[in-house]
Amino acid sequence: MPERDVTVGQLLLAEYQTVKDEQKTRIGFRDNLLYVTLTVVAAVIAAAAQAKQSEMLLALPPVCVVLGWTYLVNDEKISAIGTYVRDDLGPRLVELTGGEALFAWETTHRSDSRRRSRKVIQCVIDLLAFCVVPLAGLLVYWFAGQTSSGLFVLSVAEALIVVGLGHQVLSYARPFNSPRPPTP
Repeated sequence: MPERDVTVGQLLLAEYQTVKDEQKTRIGFRDNLLYVTLTVVAAVIAAAAQAKQSEMLLALPPVCVVLGWTYLVNDEKISAIGTYVRDDLGPRLVELTGGEALFAWETTHRSDSRRRSRKVIQCVIDLLAFCVVPLAGLLVYWFAGQTSSGLFVLSVAEALIVVGLGHQVLSYARPFNSPRPPTP
C-alpha cells in the first residue's frame, strides 16, 4: 500500500468542510426553532382559551425562553463559524496558495446593501417570537383577574427572565454591535 502524505492544505480544506457542515446543520436547526415556537405558542394559547384557564399562559415564558436561548446560541455559533472561516481558516489557506482569494462567498454575501435592514427585521422577529409573545401572555394572565399570589410571584419572575432574554437578543444582534469573538 503506497504511503500518502497529507498536506496542510488538505487538512485545512477538510476542516473547512467540517465547519461548513456544522454551520449548515445549525442553520437548519435554528430556523426550525421559530416554527417550533410558533406551534407551541399556538397550542398553549388554544388550550388556555378552550379551558378558559389564563394560568395556562404561564407556560409561554419558560417555553419561549428555552427555545429563544437555544435559537440565540445556535445563531451565535453560525456567525462564529463564518468569522472563523473569514478571519482564520481562509487566510491560512490563502497563504498556502500564494495569495489566491478563497471562499469569496464568505465575504461577498455580507456586502449586500440591504443586509443591515434584514438583520434589524430579523432581530425584531426574534424579539416578537421569543419575548413579546410570552410577555403578552403574562399581561393577559395578570388582567384576567384569576391570579393567585404564588402564581403572580412566578409570573413576575418569568417576566424578568423574558426581559433578560430580550436583552441578550439585542446584545447579540449583529447590526447593533461589532462582532464578538466566538465563545467556547
